[in-house]
Amino acid sequence: MMASSTAISANAASEGVKIEHLGVNNTLVRVESDGKYLMMPVQESNDDATVNVVVDGNLERTIFVRLAKSKVDYTVPFDLTPYKGHDVILNIVTSQSRSSVRDAQDDACWGNFSVADSFNTDNREKYRPAFHHAPKYGWMNDPNGMVYKDGVWHLYYQWNPYGSKWQNMTWGHATSTDLINWKQMPAAIEPNGLGAVFSGSCALDPRNTSGFGSNSIVALYTSAATSQVQSLAHSTDNGKTFEIYPGNPIITLDSEARDPNIFWNHHTGEWNMMLAHALEHEMLVFASENLKEWNLRSSFGKGFGAQGGVWECPDLFELTVEGTGEKKWMLICNLNPGGPFGGSAAQYFIGDFDGTTFTPDTDADGKVPTKWMDFGKDHYATVSWSDAPHNRRTVIGWMSNWQYAAEVPTMQFRSANTLPRDITLFRAADGQIYVKTLPAAEIEALRKKSIHSSKSFSVNKNSRQIALPSANNGICEIILNIDAKKAGNVTLELGNKLGNKVTMIFNPEESTISFDRRESGIVDFSQDFPAVTVAPTFSDKNKLSLRLFIDRSSIELFDTDGKFVMTNLVFPQEPYTTLSVKSDNKAQISGLQIFPLNPASL
Repeated sequence: MMASSTAISANAASEGVKIEHLGVNNTLVRVESDGKYLMMPVQESNDDATVNVVVDGNLERTIFVRLAKSKVDYTVPFDLTPYKGHDVILNIVTSQSRSSVRDAQDDACWGNFSVADSFNTDNREKYRPAFHHAPKYGWMNDPNGMVYKDGVWHLYYQWNPYGSKWQNMTWGHATSTDLINWKQMPAAIEPNGLGAVFSGSCALDPRNTSGFGSNSIVALYTSAATSQVQSLAHSTDNGKTFEIYPGNPIITLDSEARDPNIFWNHHTGEWNMMLAHALEHEMLVFASENLKEWNLRSSFGKGFGAQGGVWECPDLFELTVEGTGEKKWMLICNLNPGGPFGGSAAQYFIGDFDGTTFTPDTDADGKVPTKWMDFGKDHYATVSWSDAPHNRRTVIGWMSNWQYAAEVPTMQFRSANTLPRDITLFRAADGQIYVKTLPAAEIEALRKKSIHSSKSFSVNKNSRQIALPSANNGICEIILNIDAKKAGNVTLELGNKLGNKVTMIFNPEESTISFDRRESGIVDFSQDFPAVTVAPTFSDKNKLSLRLFIDRSSIELFDTDGKFVMTNLVFPQEPYTTLSVKSDNKAQISGLQIFPLNPASL
């Protein structure tokens, strides 16, 4: 997929493409071949060009591409197969100022358009994850619309097919039968006259309340142009393609609102929807009988929780508190900025919901506490799969942060998703109910035979060094139990011979664990990336059990019991090769296992 960075003269356009310059900012690209893809040259540092796709003289769509000016970073495909047998012209308007048409002709892009029958999506980047879902090319942010049907997990996501920075928001689509191996599918919902396709949700309609057919998949999403409105679509081919509802938009407001989340409320026998009233820091509650006509019931959020940024990507569902028969509702409210360590993050509230009003639980002082789903910097837009089997509540999040997502050191693609996680609720010692988060059990299928297994050993101020696997860039899972006794802090360090390191410190006195990535590798692409994050361990004891998942550019640190999780990106210049363990005094480490992991099919 990657193209040479050598500029070709505009007079040497590739076969199958004809370039016609109309002015200093306007050029026509004529497709004169029956190939499957028009390959478009991109330079990431350039501004967007407006690309009007004209088919048989009619405007078919408009996309925005950072067309190359001085060099080609990579190329992206525009699919020509829907227009086979038709005349296709790109009427392109660039934003660069030019003194003459001759100057405009020298742009690198014009000689690098080409027509091809295939394009290469093989991994060309050292930081592409080995077992986390990521697009094969292009930009990705929020996971959305996730639904389970007939043994298949459908993962839709915000996707730019035409570059590795945010633009052209489309619903990308991947499917899996095991939550590990993902198959990239064609784009599911693309921009239309109402605007780009922002986040939303899907649900099965087994009762045919919508009239689209029993067990159709119904999608509700935000159409975003000058304003944000809510649109409806449905699929009768198991989520592969969607038919856009001709009555769109179905919800309009006079203020910014987005990311509708729908679910069937079996308590009330109707559909509910949560809609993010973004700038008002609240979620709007709607109800419907047919998924087409919605009534506003209430709102929740003003004055509660973190209020530092816009509220986005809600999700609301009922869970059982472990060890009891008590049922509680969990409301996820993602926000950006305003996270505990800067930038974007996922907060949540526990409470009750009667189909009309969400009532949050309060603490001993009568206040609504702020709670976080993840204590790292790289966990956002977390939402769950609808209609998951066996009453599972499985979530996934975008593994990045809006502070620097467009600047991370990748180019062929940008962003991956977290591991799928199963969540339940538990009551902590302070009497509050919190979310319990565990990696989906399916992830264990990635394990190879353990390369290290220690029943028990003691550590002190002298570091104990354990080798990490070298295969597949060191991807692995580490499990260990810490008994700090009266040792004070216990330090875990991942490192390599270049001095790149991640330092994690368990502080039993404060019941916290910290994660320091300030020297983790490449950190200078953003002032907001070097950071120390801290999680509560929800324990007043000196013991802690951990599971670490190390991929090529991320680390997810789970409490074995699921009481906290911390997700952070890392970009080591070479893979980490050692785990070092030490303590202020004498501590005990038991059950240490290191499993190399097989790469997934992504």
